[in-house]
Amino acid sequence: MTSHEMETTWNALTLHWQQLADLGGIGSLLGWDQSTFLPVGAAGGRARQQALLAGITHARATDAAYGRLLDDAQRHTDWSPVQARTLALARRQFEESTRLPGAFVQDFTQHVGESYSAWVGARPANDFARMVPYLERTLELSLQAASYFPEFASPMDYFIDQSDEGMTAEVVDRVFAELREALVPLVEAVAQVPEPRTDFLHRSYPTDVQLQLGGEIAVAFGYDLTRGRQDLTAHPFMTRLGGQDVRITTRVKERDLTEALYSTLHETGHALYEQGVAPELLGTPLGGGVSAGVHESQSRLWENLVGRSRAFWTAYFPTFRDAFPEQLADVTEDEMYRAVNVAQRSLIRTDADELTYNLHVITRYELERELLSGRLAVRDLAQAWHAAYETNLGLRAPSDVDGVLQDVHWFGGGIGGAFQGYTLGNVLSAQFYAAAQRALPGLDAQIARAEFTGLHGWLREQVYAPGSTLTPAALVERVTGEPLTVAPYVAYLRGKFGELYGLS
Repeated sequence: MTSHEMETTWNALTLHWQQLADLGGIGSLLGWDQSTFLPVGAAGGRARQQALLAGITHARATDAAYGRLLDDAQRHTDWSPVQARTLALARRQFEESTRLPGAFVQDFTQHVGESYSAWVGARPANDFARMVPYLERTLELSLQAASYFPEFASPMDYFIDQSDEGMTAEVVDRVFAELREALVPLVEAVAQVPEPRTDFLHRSYPTDVQLQLGGEIAVAFGYDLTRGRQDLTAHPFMTRLGGQDVRITTRVKERDLTEALYSTLHETGHALYEQGVAPELLGTPLGGGVSAGVHESQSRLWENLVGRSRAFWTAYFPTFRDAFPEQLADVTEDEMYRAVNVAQRSLIRTDADELTYNLHVITRYELERELLSGRLAVRDLAQAWHAAYETNLGLRAPSDVDGVLQDVHWFGGGIGGAFQGYTLGNVLSAQFYAAAQRALPGLDAQIARAEFTGLHGWLREQVYAPGSTLTPAALVERVTGEPLTVAPYVAYLRGKFGELYGLS
């Protein structure tokens, strides 16, 4: 292939990748609207639109002419490292897409849309029975998807690899086992210590002021509102609707000062990652976060390692006291710091503290494995959920609203590989933050002055800008100097909660 032929092929591929990215953005727009502004009566039509678009996108992703372009390109070896990685990811995505029949993709997409709409009504009604046939069909379709990839040792391995390239159930199991060993004694020790004062977090806080404060902090972190916006939803998320359109959602409760704040900071972390991807990568297979685990590391880093730090509250407690002078008149900065870091067993994953959060994830991961293996029937899932929570957290939800119905993932997506990324993200958040502290002396002092440009700039250069140019494992090792390890995360939790609860 001559240099001219290489250029022609590359340009044709670039056009095709941009079209696929644009179709993906349109799909994200439909999903964003479904979760924010869609009228209840329009749900059926939206599911049909999403299925149609999924079919069009799948046809474009599996087009034979596109496959021939990839064949032509891969016959040449003189590509730059970035081009070679782009082609490798494109080939992986093409082969995965061609194995999934177009009719199957459309059926799955329409089913997910209908299931999500049913869940929106079933959850507040505490009606898991309504969701059983939907979830049985979701499990059937999930297993069918995995069956197209028999090279994986198990369906769970396939789904994990889809979210976290190169990761396996064996590695996830090892990480979870190490965390159990380290954290269960720490959780038990904390449970023996009286809880700090938290009553003031549940006074009446005007929702509009809460939203304003959260938005201002998101911008201070580095979120660019000229390329994004924030809206309300039932289950907060971040989404990219186009190359320069990265949006976040949040939820707010009048009598919970932490709900809107920390859901906003969490989604801001995701958005900073997407907004930080190098512009030249957008519209290509490299133009986004490299894995679910690395992505979650950034939401957890900004939410917890920054947003729940003593330095953060040194910077922002005066702002909150000025915004809510009556509600916080009898509260000190130290009391606020301790209250937002209270560690206690709870029923809701998204409300869980740093110390117990992973027990929520492990519970869901293990239930997924049981469903996918056939050892657990969907009709028995609600009771299995309650039993698992009694074992792992010593709690039982009063109903399925705060039990099996609380997460959208199984009802608005597939079953398998949805949850392990949350704990991998927790582990990596501490690993990345430890590397940032080594690279940025005085980082805590900067945060205490509400100065985030140093941290944001370092993360943008080291983690965000590369997009998917490196594999997840290679990115972690390049940025931190070592492979994935739980050691920094465990040290962080032991140090922080040991100090907070006076543990020796």
